[in-house]
Amino acid sequence: MEKIIIDGGSPLKGKVKISGSKNAALPILAATALYGNKYIFENVPNIQDVRTMLELLKILGAKYEFNKNKVTLDTVNIKNHEAPYDLVKTMRASVLIWGSLLSRLGKAKISFPGGCAIGDRPVDQHLAGFESIGYKTIIKAGYLESSTTGPTGGNFKFQIKSVTGTENLILASVLANKKTILENCSMEPEVDDLINFLKTLGAKINRSKEKIIITPVSKLKKQKKIYRIIPDRIEAGTFMYLACVPPNEITLTGVETKDLEEVVSTVKKIGACVKTKKTSIKITAPKEILPIKIETKPHPGFPTDLQAQLMAVLVLAKGSSEIKEGVFPNRFIHVAELRKLGAKIGIEENTAKIKGVEKLAGAKMQASDLRASAGLVLAALSSSGESQIYRIYHLDRGYEGIDDKLKLVGAKIWREKE
Repeated sequence: MEKIIIDGGSPLKGKVKISGSKNAALPILAATALYGNKYIFENVPNIQDVRTMLELLKILGAKYEFNKNKVTLDTVNIKNHEAPYDLVKTMRASVLIWGSLLSRLGKAKISFPGGCAIGDRPVDQHLAGFESIGYKTIIKAGYLESSTTGPTGGNFKFQIKSVTGTENLILASVLANKKTILENCSMEPEVDDLINFLKTLGAKINRSKEKIIITPVSKLKKQKKIYRIIPDRIEAGTFMYLACVPPNEITLTGVETKDLEEVVSTVKKIGACVKTKKTSIKITAPKEILPIKIETKPHPGFPTDLQAQLMAVLVLAKGSSEIKEGVFPNRFIHVAELRKLGAKIGIEENTAKIKGVEKLAGAKMQASDLRASAGLVLAALSSSGESQIYRIYHLDRGYEGIDDKLKLVGAKIWREKE
């Protein structure tokens, strides 16, 4: 096990190249199990979650090569329909293989998903959706066992927006027997990237805001050109908030600015200067951070995956701020760790009330989930003295080479064995 050590308080300035999106790469890689073929992708982030997904595909019968952000996959020989506990327990996105296996083999056996400790994230929307389009599921010995009950396809309306639920239902419907209409679907850019990829293979999918209509096809086409994964808007947002801490100045390259409108809005409200181009954003910190009130919501609202990172900035604001968590109400485990640095944060139901302080001091902290770990890193970089962050395997699940990227802008950060 490793820990990250940060000697905080140094001004940060320079350029950071944003990696491919974790949340786009995972469903797209899972989609390759849908139809046996050879696939090539570029801009794939070299992170633990991607390696876990590739190993899961290998267990199912696929072959792969992963080199310098390029993935080559051969899924012709996928015959196994079981996603085992040992892999699925480490990453909730493993559940995305569910829809692909149902389309490919007509059955799937999936261990209950794991991942981050950020509150209850049930699969009830997946189960209800699958049942609506012709699949029955039984729960047995910790596994979800699904199979066809007759012709597949149909209509389903999500009770709450679910990103993985939307993606799973799309994957299970592409090769169905009849048309599928999905309503109240997630509108995240990563869902659109999955749809775009499937359409390059001949899938017939039409989206109209929150409605998705899938007209089934009997087979998919061979991939004609390498598919490029979209940039990671959550990684971009993480560095954008780091740039908001005085006197930092960071330029992000390789971004898709249209996917970051809500983040840019909050950065401006904090008081930072923002200069955007089509694929780059420059953030210059304000002289003092302004307090704001915000609520996390499904896209195009403020993303819950950036709540901890924003909080790490607002603890230094000139005044009182509030963050209401509207997606995962229990996603405040990192608050106790930020308090160790001197942050003043109170929790009332699903709202964090933050009273800004003049400075933070380094301390030992423990990461609880992927995005919380990023928030702790940002806070440690803004603190005087040394901080140590434990359980950083959470960080490595979603951020590619974050240590090296931070060093490029002047951070004093390194790893040591615990």
